Amino acid sequence: MSSFKDLRIVDNFYQTSLFFPMPTVCISTINPDGSTNIGSYSLVFPYYVAGRDYYAMVLNCRNNSNTCQNILRTKKLAINFIPDDKKYFKEAVRLGFPGPSEDKMPDAWFKMEKGLADPSDKERPPVMKDAFQVIECTWDDSLEDGGKWKAGEMDGYEGPYNNFNGITSKFGATFILKIDKILMKEKYYDAIVNGVEAGDFPPVPVDYGYRDSKNFWYTPFPKFKKPHAEPIPAAKEVDLASLRYAADRCDDKIKFTDAALANFVKVPRPFLKTVLMGCVDWAKENGVELIDDEHVKIINDKRNAEKQAKKKK
Repeated sequence: MSSFKDLRIVDNFYQTSLFFPMPTVCISTINPDGSTNIGSYSLVFPYYVAGRDYYAMVLNCRNNSNTCQNILRTKKLAINFIPDDKKYFKEAVRLGFPGPSEDKMPDAWFKMEKGLADPSDKERPPVMKDAFQVIECTWDDSLEDGGKWKAGEMDGYEGPYNNFNGITSKFGATFILKIDKILMKEKYYDAIVNGVEAGDFPPVPVDYGYRDSKNFWYTPFPKFKKPHAEPIPAAKEVDLASLRYAADRCDDKIKFTDAALANFVKVPRPFLKTVLMGCVDWAKENGVELIDDEHVKIINDKRNAEKQAKKKK
């Protein structure tokens, strides 16, 4: 006999049928009259995290919301992460309740400032001054021809609907958002760059997902408990024979010396082929048929330089 009960799945299942911890963010966009709109969201998560020519977030929202309509029109938004403070969460709940922007925004007390993505762009929304981090984004409307959907349909959109980018149901929308800039307050920037310790984490409110007809529920950041550090298991070294087996199957012409392969003994198996193929691609570009230890050092230096260049953008 199962120890679980089978709970019925209904609309907005993440709120009605689950306790699902999520972030609490306020998304700023620009209204048609040039004013700022702020809407509160939790269904926003990383999407493209590696191996693409850009990084991306994904947002799910109502397609008749002010936020969605503004994204359909301008394609630009800022995801503001609010700190854990009861007054901030109360304001986030108020701004998250459906209603015209002109009714809600006059009473909004969040302080705003220009972002860094393109301060001269009038359709680029300001960011929340008190946020501990902000992700400035642009909707990639080229995916699944998302740009065919236009703002203006406040009573629901008619299908056929897109599957993952644009209008996805009569009242639903999903946006793949290219990350333009990640903005971080200096305290947390320094922690990430110099090494994070337990006391460096920002106070983050966590939305419980579930809500009833009266309340949104969230858990405050623990005031007297620091985040607990659990050491990552030590990676098992891959033996040279296994490395040789994998390397010999990457390309019929490009080969590796044992000294070159020794650099990859601690690479986790799921990433090994990607790493080796990166070396093969470099070798083909540079006319190398036998990759040795010095070549691997050059490849690693090149990769590190590219990472630093991306951070400066």
